[in-house]
Amino acid sequence: MAEGFARTLGRDGKINVASAGLEASQVHPTAIQVMWEAGIDISQQTSNSLNEYKPENYNIVVSLCGCGVNLPPEWLTREVFQDWQLDDPDGQSLDTFRRVRDEIKQRVEGLIANDTNA
Repeated sequence: MAEGFARTLGRDGKINVASAGLEASQVHPTAIQVMWEAGIDISQQTSNSLNEYKPENYNIVVSLCGCGVNLPPEWLTREVFQDWQLDDPDGQSLDTFRRVRDEIKQRVEGLIANDTNA
């Protein structure tokens, strides 16, 4: 969801976004549904293995659901590192997915606003 918002809200081309996890994964079908409700199609997105990326190619790293403590140290020392403590909506209600979606949108908007005002 964060990638979808970053791509949509950062359309001016200043933002290059990638999703990664400790392991590769697919986007949750309910996440696709609630993002579609917000007018964003994330159905083709994937989360690749973090091993496919080089930390030096990124100046902002955002960890979701408080899993930043599990990241290799070179990812934690980027110019901006944020570990967003969000509820994991997997297995939760549609309303929980919507609430988490809205929280992610607010945080992405804040991240973009702070980065462009620097």
